[in-house]
Order: sequence, then C-alpha cells, then structure tokens
Amino acid sequence: MLTRYGMLLLAALFFQVPDMCAQRHSGMGQQVPITRLGLSPDQYPTLLTAVAATDLMEILENGAFTIFAPSDEAFHRLDPDRVRDWLKPENKKVLKSLVGYHIVAGELSASKILRALSRGKGTTRFTTLQGEDLIATLEGSDIYLTDCSGNRARITCADLGSERLVFHEIDRVVLPAPL
Repeated sequence: MLTRYGMLLLAALFFQVPDMCAQRHSGMGQQVPITRLGLSPDQYPTLLTAVAATDLMEILENGAFTIFAPSDEAFHRLDPDRVRDWLKPENKKVLKSLVGYHIVAGELSASKILRALSRGKGTTRFTTLQGEDLIATLEGSDIYLTDCSGNRARITCADLGSERLVFHEIDRVVLPAPL
C-alpha cells in the first residue's frame, strides 16, 4: 500500500512527464478546426485518422472523456498491413472497437489515476467505451495499461488535451479481444 509520502513523491515524479513532452506537443489544448478535438493536425495523426473513420467524433465532441492515445510510433510497431486493413471502410466496426478501447468516459487526470491506484493498492480498472476493461498498474513511477490479452502500454505523456478531453500518450496500441 502506498503511504501518503509515497503518493506525494510519486505524483511529483509523474507530473514531470508532461514537461518532458511539452516540445513534442506544444500546440496541445488549442482548438484546431481540422481535428475538432483540441489537437493540432500533426499530433497523433494515425489515431485521429482512425477516430475520423468511425462515428466516435460526435461522441467525443459532446462529452468528457479520457483518451489513452497511442503515439504514431506505437502504431508503427504493428504490422502496417493490419493498420491499413483497419482503416478500410468495410472494417469500420473493428476500427470503432479498437478506438473505443482507448477511450474512458470522464476526465481522468494523472492525479485521479494515481488516487485510484492508491485505493486499489497499485492496481485499478477502467471500463472503456468499447465495453472491456483496461487494467492500470503502477510500477515504480510508471503507469502501465494492460489489455485483455496481456499486452502492455506505458503512459509516456500525461494530462495533455483540451477542456473536456484528457489525453495520456501511450507507447503501445492496446487491443480489445478479439481483434
């Protein structure tokens, strides 16, 4: 169990992450009409292409959500043919499932995630829009998300986003079952 001192130390370490990412995401939080999600066109282009190809854009525009946003490097770790297949119009249902698995209702800032991890003794679950859970665990000062198949993604940049949307960049694409 994390002590109050341990939580404060961990929070101090964790909140340094957004500063390290500031240069890569200097436009974050500005409303850009092209994406309509508060991101500039060069931020998360693969993810934004996927969101635009589904009918999730309207949902995201009209609510408060947390998006565990795979970086483009995360998508590049996957088979490129697989990613191209997901983006085909006939695979919209599969793509919607994939994108929805990266989204949680409500604004989960890093501090809220840390509190949930503290209450859960280092583990907590988040139910995604897709309907399946992502398991969050704390390892040292890093937060990892584990999908239903055991694949893991680390939060690399926290608390990015706009007024109603919180983005946490992750280093891997998490996959719902079966995909």
